[in-house]
Amino acid sequence: MNRIINNIITMECAVALNGPCAIKSHWKLTLCVTCLFLSINPSYSAERAPIALYDLSLEELGNVQISIVSKKKERLVDAAASIYVITEDAIRRSGARSLPEALRLAPSLHVAQIKANQYAISARGFNSSSANKLLVMIDGRTIYTPLYSGVFWDAQDVLLQDVAQIEVVSGPGGTLWGANAVNGVINIITKSAKDTEGNLIHATSSNKEQGVAMRHGGNFSDNRGSYRVYAKFDQWGHSVRANGMAEPDAWDRSQIGFRSDWSDDRNDLKVLGTSYRNSIDQLLPGQESNTGTNVLARWKRHLENDSNLYVRTYIDHSTRDSPGSYSDKMNILDVDIQHSLPEKDNAQFIWGGGYRIADDHVSNTALFAFLPADRQLHWANLFAQQEYNLSSSWQFTLGGRLETNEYTGLEFLPNLKLSWKQSNDRMLWATLARAVRAPSRIDRDVYVPASAPYLLAGGSGFSSEIANTVELGWRAKEEAFTYSIALYHSQYDHLRSLDSQPGGVFVFGNQIEGDTNGLEALVNYQYSQFWSLEAGVFSLDEHFSGADSAQSQQGNDPRSQWTFTSIWNLSSNKQFSVSLRHVGELPSPDVPAYTSIDAHFGWSLVKNVELTFTGRNLDDPYHQEFDSGGMQALNPLQVEREVDVALTVKF
Repeated sequence: MNRIINNIITMECAVALNGPCAIKSHWKLTLCVTCLFLSINPSYSAERAPIALYDLSLEELGNVQISIVSKKKERLVDAAASIYVITEDAIRRSGARSLPEALRLAPSLHVAQIKANQYAISARGFNSSSANKLLVMIDGRTIYTPLYSGVFWDAQDVLLQDVAQIEVVSGPGGTLWGANAVNGVINIITKSAKDTEGNLIHATSSNKEQGVAMRHGGNFSDNRGSYRVYAKFDQWGHSVRANGMAEPDAWDRSQIGFRSDWSDDRNDLKVLGTSYRNSIDQLLPGQESNTGTNVLARWKRHLENDSNLYVRTYIDHSTRDSPGSYSDKMNILDVDIQHSLPEKDNAQFIWGGGYRIADDHVSNTALFAFLPADRQLHWANLFAQQEYNLSSSWQFTLGGRLETNEYTGLEFLPNLKLSWKQSNDRMLWATLARAVRAPSRIDRDVYVPASAPYLLAGGSGFSSEIANTVELGWRAKEEAFTYSIALYHSQYDHLRSLDSQPGGVFVFGNQIEGDTNGLEALVNYQYSQFWSLEAGVFSLDEHFSGADSAQSQQGNDPRSQWTFTSIWNLSSNKQFSVSLRHVGELPSPDVPAYTSIDAHFGWSLVKNVELTFTGRNLDDPYHQEFDSGGMQALNPLQVEREVDVALTVKF
């Protein structure tokens, strides 16, 4: 059964399973300590040169440029937000093969694998197979589906060798990015075409996955533009359950894509697109499938008064067919315009607006339906943000966004931010923001079964979920350390509930409210030019309540998780890293806590030829990461140990 039906029928209506956390055996701790000892062994030669680009120095970390926090280029250390940047080098040394695996590198995200092709990913709680409070973009293209305001992760892919960085912001971003940017915003940014000229072949194989990718890049004859094209194909094996039984969820994915960049003295233009096709095994007869094609264009114009005009537009066509459940065809057109004025009188103003239209057609089945089957959805927005430099150390930011949607009309998303820079590398900030999660089709239009008498129905009066968040953070860079810490409190109103009605019918309502308190901390220690450490900690406390007639599955999140990574440059052409990731118990349904150890070894055989070995979940043959739903809750799906080898050739 597909993820949406699982979430509605099994997750929303499930009874929490109780069970103690699994106790880790002593040999796992021994292996952990052994790996750490290997990673910090000082028996290297001080004369050896580090591997180029594998690790950013603290100075380079301080100069990392981001744009997701204020819609303009700024240094990471100057961004008044809880942000983590996943660099291209971090992705490479992790051996990640998909976007969800790359997102595991962000300590503030809870990334849980459910099935071979299905993930639950969220920030600051509210995780589920259809998590809907995290806004995700690829090069500025929003990738959540209007069906349920979440991401079909099996449909989203990029050539990871082309990723420049992934910017992950924890906390609300509604003023700049709109509805659904409730608990976080992610932007996956790919490299300019001029940075990928030449040819690349990448092949990988493991006990669970095989894949190959090819890329070609070049420049145009006028030397003002560059291009690249790529193709990739991956096959993923089936999952297994706790008793060793195979789960029919093996799948394969093929994708092609391109990007072109042109520029002159006053204009920058980029055009990029992808086309993909996936096939997934399932329990019911027939294979699930999804296909899609999208094209995005972004134009930047440098105006005479030193201001900048940005125009971004994209079209996105996708289909999803789940035999026995439903099929869907979605067409989206999105246009966004932004005008950034230069700083004047210690103030800078950014404003803009956008329009988005989605044409959705669902083919229903007797089991599950969206009614009406065809619906056209419209969104429009207007935003403005003013930054005031109160002094050389203090900055105040005031912003607001007006956004309309098909179901609740006009929504207001304000933001206040105050920051204090003690020095060039130390910052204290405080924010207060209101964000909303606007209704999706599943909240208003879903019916199970497709005709009366219904067991479950969308709420005709379902309104937006509201979050009010206050955050306090500190970031600093001192000698061998960089570190940051953020404390936050969020109050939620009108959260989705499952309301009991006469006749045994359940209807989606807004009778749940609650609050969350949390801490996010990160530290990077560069012991020497050859060895660095990074550790991240996330802690979350959730409380929810509602009417007696309302049920909710809010709060199925770990109370804590932590990560630890040690990177060791063995020589000029060899690099080794060890990562530990601990995720606390999930309470409802119960999923035991687990600790995973990953290791990666990279070896540059000759110039432009690299061989890598990656081991995942080395401390345990298998573990559960999330509730897989269905009738086999006592025999859950498992994430298995994997070892893979990859070869990358550039020429």
